[in-house]
Amino acid sequence: MQINVAVAYHSGYGHTAKQAAAVAAGAEKVPDTRVHLLSLAELNDELWAALQEADAVVFGTPTYMGGSSAVFRTFVEATSQVWGDNMRWKNKIAGGFTNSGNMAGDKLNALIDIALFAAQHGMIWVGLAEYGGWNTSSGSPEDINRLGSWLGAMSQSNNDEGPDVTPCAGDLRTAEALGRRIAETAHVHRAGRAAVSLEDVSG
Repeated sequence: MQINVAVAYHSGYGHTAKQAAAVAAGAEKVPDTRVHLLSLAELNDELWAALQEADAVVFGTPTYMGGSSAVFRTFVEATSQVWGDNMRWKNKIAGGFTNSGNMAGDKLNALIDIALFAAQHGMIWVGLAEYGGWNTSSGSPEDINRLGSWLGAMSQSNNDEGPDVTPCAGDLRTAEALGRRIAETAHVHRAGRAAVSLEDVSG
């Protein structure tokens, strides 16, 4: 049974786009998974159709000034029509990721913002399930989940380096792990609902 995963993101300078591609690559490693990489720069009919068709949506935004970007917030507010039309995204699987220039950068606030947005749509949130890395003397900045986030995937990109250099390999592997877990969960969720004869994921 094929499932569809949408990776819907905004990227200001290309770093979050690179993270989004890693999430998509992780999801694609799960058999019978079709992945759509969707930029939120333009809110057109094709975007809304792909999101409606998806069994799971992974949302991504850079963290600017302690929160999600203005472009991402424009998208969030535009989804009020989807929410108002009988919560059409209810029971879809959801997850999130974010990138910032600073090591902390208050990225957790951006992930909480995304999770609350998904909850308002009745979506089912899936976080990261990887041990925190880079927390011992033998650790490395290339460790998976080096920033110690479980609500979603975090990455850090130096402000003076382009997306050809950052995020680092450890952060991209972290994003891949989230994408793979989202896809696996979507398969289990879809099969489970079918096994007990519940309505379609979209309600």
